[in-house]
Amino acid sequence: MIPTLESYVQDRWVTPAHGLAEIPSAVDGRPVARASSDGVDFAAAVRHARTVGGPALRASTFHDRADRLKALAAFLSERKDRLYALAADTGATKRDNLIDVDGGIGTLFAYASRGRRELPAERFVIEGDTEALSRGGSFVGLHVLTPLAGAAVHINAFNFPCWGLLEKLAPTILAGVPVITKPATATAYVAEALVRLIVEADVLPKGALQFICGSAGDLLDHLGGQDVVSFTGSADTSERLRNHPTIGRNAVRFIAERDSLNAAVLGPDATEGTPELDLFVKEVVREMTVKAGQKCTAIRRVVVPRAIEPAVTQAIARKLAETTVGDPRRDDVRMGPLASLAQRAAVRDAVAALAAEAEIVAGDPAHAIPLGGDSETGAFMAPVLLRCADPLTATRVHAVEPFGPVATVMPYDTLDDAVAIVAKGEGSLVASVFTHDDRVADALVHGIASWHGRVLIVDRDCAKESTGHGSPLPALVHGGPGRAGGGEEMGGLRGVFHYMQRTALQGSPARLAALTRRWTKGAPAPAATVHPFRRDYEALAVGDTVETPSRTVTLADIEHFADFTGDAFYAHMDEAAAKANPFFPGRVAHGYLILSFAAGLFVDPAPGPLLANYGLDNLRFLKPVSPGDAIRVRLTVKEKRPARKAEYGEVRWDVEVFNQDGETVARYDLLTMSARRNANGDAAAA
Repeated sequence: MIPTLESYVQDRWVTPAHGLAEIPSAVDGRPVARASSDGVDFAAAVRHARTVGGPALRASTFHDRADRLKALAAFLSERKDRLYALAADTGATKRDNLIDVDGGIGTLFAYASRGRRELPAERFVIEGDTEALSRGGSFVGLHVLTPLAGAAVHINAFNFPCWGLLEKLAPTILAGVPVITKPATATAYVAEALVRLIVEADVLPKGALQFICGSAGDLLDHLGGQDVVSFTGSADTSERLRNHPTIGRNAVRFIAERDSLNAAVLGPDATEGTPELDLFVKEVVREMTVKAGQKCTAIRRVVVPRAIEPAVTQAIARKLAETTVGDPRRDDVRMGPLASLAQRAAVRDAVAALAAEAEIVAGDPAHAIPLGGDSETGAFMAPVLLRCADPLTATRVHAVEPFGPVATVMPYDTLDDAVAIVAKGEGSLVASVFTHDDRVADALVHGIASWHGRVLIVDRDCAKESTGHGSPLPALVHGGPGRAGGGEEMGGLRGVFHYMQRTALQGSPARLAALTRRWTKGAPAPAATVHPFRRDYEALAVGDTVETPSRTVTLADIEHFADFTGDAFYAHMDEAAAKANPFFPGRVAHGYLILSFAAGLFVDPAPGPLLANYGLDNLRFLKPVSPGDAIRVRLTVKEKRPARKAEYGEVRWDVEVFNQDGETVARYDLLTMSARRNANGDAAAA
């Protein structure tokens, strides 16, 4: 029997009874599943996300959510073979699954790590420094980011049923926002299997993830100003969604990643025999054949110097002729079919449109001889390479995207011409530049950067470890301007902050310090009765302060420090030269001598809960210290956060060094690790 796919709404599976559409295998056309969203109450799904999933996620900290993502990634890693097996009917080879399945799981791991490492154990993020808003310092402001109180609707494309779902899910859950995800129907059976595994893992709170299989119905009608729509797909569909009256009326955040005529540019220095030319040919062929060219980041425009264009075209054509097309389950197959017969028909139509101003130089869009599968019922297509002789006057090659194994070679005469050709795509997700010449790289990269979300520069030095033209990475932005949709996904924490609201808080330093759990200048700083270094992590309170006695800096101290360290910079050792410098009144103390003396003033030397100093942030020397000046230190607990290990926590201290006149001579953040108490309430051993 053909399996019927189900939606997962309000924490239960919904079986459709009507409107079922058959989903054919891309390999042989046999029905592999049936799908419909019949029976789904879309209003109830949005309400469930807002009233159940959202509160559950927002009640936890970033660290809690990161731990859930890590547990989910580990669970999926052990069961990914189920997804591999199903994905074969979408046309995916093992190489394709490494991108889709393993890439999606890797994104979960990446965001879990970033959440633990870069976000606080809180439910909000402080953005930037405190802003002084009054002369006396009693009124200040700062920005915080908090999770939106709505739902994130993710509408995904057919080409990556796993990665597309997970790369959106990871930053959204980390932000604390529940997800309603809808895959493209053509490959929904893989996405449904993935969601079944996520539900089986049982690591996300109730309501955190809902899944719509089939039409989105009236889902968008129920969205409001706290909701987000993140879409991947065609420009036409993106435009319809963006112009939905509810989206406009309620100012629903809309993130789009859509059509993109990505380019690869070969520098004029990459002549025959250079590594860059060989790397260029290899990358173009790979991007044309991975996922049968069904990647939003695939190379569509191959921009090469006119002098070597014939040789480059021939080299690409030879490599494409070696590409074996067929059943992706076979070991001797390099490229599987397109996702469906309808998709193949669309690609053939696109090639026909391009052929009006470009000639086909390799491959036949109408014929393919697959190894296994069926050339009639399977969506097989040979790779097709075209050549456009005059890309600066052409229009279709810069406007029609053949979403399959198709690319067009475009010769250029000057670097300015190359930049102009690339810009005619009117915004893309990614471009690649292949050169080993600094001048060429500078002209091309700075010329095309504003048209792209990502630019990859490939040469012999980085090629071995390069992740390639078509691989979006969790740490980097995935998106692009103009035609590419104007959106951004991932990009490290940038992707998380898409699902959060930036709010400016204004008030007294005391109030904002209490609200944000971060001490700021002007907030209460009670003198500690016990030196803070003698207190474990739990006993430390934000604002705990130590004021040290003074120490006079002598000329002998400065000369000894210079002799001991070898730092004999003239400002410390030559009175006349130092006075000639407008920044110094004469010989002054070394900045690092001031830091060393400051540490000597505030450090408690005995073994205790303070385990280690692991760094300084934001160090500034604000006023020179002359021989005879007396310095003192105020040390304040600025912020606390749990560490990855339960044995210790991380403490950030505000350190301010004053001279005898109360003027600040240096300021910085000191980072330490302090022992935590064990389950019995005892401090961990140092």
